[in-house]
Amino acid sequence: MNSLIFSALSRPLFWLMIVVSLFILYRGHNEPGGGFIGGLIAASGFAILALAEGIRPARRAMRVHPVTLLGVGLSLGLLSGLPGLVSHGSFLTHWWFHSGSFHIGTTLLFDLGVYFAVVGGVLSLVLRFYEEEQEA
Repeated sequence: MNSLIFSALSRPLFWLMIVVSLFILYRGHNEPGGGFIGGLIAASGFAILALAEGIRPARRAMRVHPVTLLGVGLSLGLLSGLPGLVSHGSFLTHWWFHSGSFHIGTTLLFDLGVYFAVVGGVLSLVLRFYEEEQEA
């Protein structure tokens, strides 16, 4: 796309979307949000960057291939269910760790896996469509 305004605003918008997606990811186990919607917001940020500046700047910003992200996400989701299987005999029974008002658990690991899987899956599709469009 050859819009000067869109190109100028794509970088700040990209970083804003990444920060918002991480916020939504973290708050997801207590309030609405989580890995899926956070991953969609992050993937949208990369898609806007690819649309405004091209595929190469978007891939440089990712630093990891989308299929690798997808595999890491699926592995983290599987890994987050194993502690419950070992301790309670039930897969995906989550463990919680409390320290004052701060608490974290294996649900965050599961949400992180979903986040990576969604970002990797959506960007595999979107970037491939952009590549085909540029080839034509």
